[in-house]
Amino acid sequence: MGRRTPLYGWLTADAISLTGTRVSMIALPWFVLVTTGSATKTGMVALAEMLPMVLLKVLGGPVIDRLGARRVTVACDLGSTAVVGAIPLLHHTGQLTFGVFLGLVALAGALRGPGDAAKHALIPAIVAHAGVPTERATGLSGAVERGSSMVGAACAGLLIAAVGPANALVVDAASFGLSALVLLVTTASLRPVAPDADDTTPAEPYREQLREGWRFLRRDRVLFGIAVMVALTNLLDLSWVSVLLPVWARDNGGGAAVIGLVLGVFAGASMVGALCAAAWADRLSRYRTYLVAFLITGLPRFVLFALDVPLWLVIGFCVVGGFASGFLNPVLGAVIFERIPAPLVGRVSSLITAMCFALMPLGGLLGGALVTGLGLSWAMLAVGIAYFAVTMLPAVDPRWREMDRRPEPAAEPVSA
Repeated sequence: MGRRTPLYGWLTADAISLTGTRVSMIALPWFVLVTTGSATKTGMVALAEMLPMVLLKVLGGPVIDRLGARRVTVACDLGSTAVVGAIPLLHHTGQLTFGVFLGLVALAGALRGPGDAAKHALIPAIVAHAGVPTERATGLSGAVERGSSMVGAACAGLLIAAVGPANALVVDAASFGLSALVLLVTTASLRPVAPDADDTTPAEPYREQLREGWRFLRRDRVLFGIAVMVALTNLLDLSWVSVLLPVWARDNGGGAAVIGLVLGVFAGASMVGALCAAAWADRLSRYRTYLVAFLITGLPRFVLFALDVPLWLVIGFCVVGGFASGFLNPVLGAVIFERIPAPLVGRVSSLITAMCFALMPLGGLLGGALVTGLGLSWAMLAVGIAYFAVTMLPAVDPRWREMDRRPEPAAEPVSA
């Protein structure tokens, strides 16, 4: 095998797995809606999947370090094949009660959390083996993620319309199995990166590392603000994608095919926006780019879906809003990593990730409660207004203008 075989295998496995995951992201809520008719139960399913996924993604690091990232990701993918595949099997045999369904979805989320984290943890060994810069590997991974989101969402709508949501989950189950097989074959020559032999500094206790990272994060108002803002927008975005959008598609008669079209177009436009951001970002004001991008991709989305507008107008917005959203992650990612001192990157970035994911399990419940209590149109408007308030706070807080200022190179980590 060539030196870059593990890199290409890792990217291929990720593309396969992500495509299947996007299919289930549409198929699961649609399955609940068409079998129960309940927006509340749809939200409960989102909670059952996201809660164990987020907890084990954040807390599974020591297990990955102990067992090895390759072993964990292959085992989780194989386990996911069996768990996701059991849903259509039990459905067709009449044994899939709602309680059993929730349990299987929770188990799938519990496997996906450490599985995704382990795939990411393979990066140092992969780039060392391939002899490529880390930025190239992560850049290729980002392109694969956006491309898979676009293809998976588009295929999901057509697939669900053709064979039904339960049978569409077979594709997700197969994708996990194929991903595990590709990783198993292509990364056989991969070896873990050995620790630096010159580093004789005794490791700090894990709890003290977290405290030091938290002290730094709490004192940097821009970083802390970004983490809180992303946590809240993730909550609102998940309520939209897991409940509000499926209910809208059901009520407007478009079905799962329209969900796939909306998400596919949005993801494709976002990929183009991200590529443009990579080319232009260093010449743009980060602060203004942030405000303009969220003004375009935020509140207007919810207003359009709340109103009875033609589908072509919705798709037109997905092109414009998706393109604008593609500028956000490159801008926010650059700000985050430039403001964290090198010795604290791991612990501070992991805390930011944990904060960003913390509220996501509640997104489905929020969406279900709003639709049940207010109706779809008012629920869309309520989420849109909240989204606008959260993302536009930097417009009235002058401290956010520091996004455009690079920190001094001599910045020292905060001492205990």
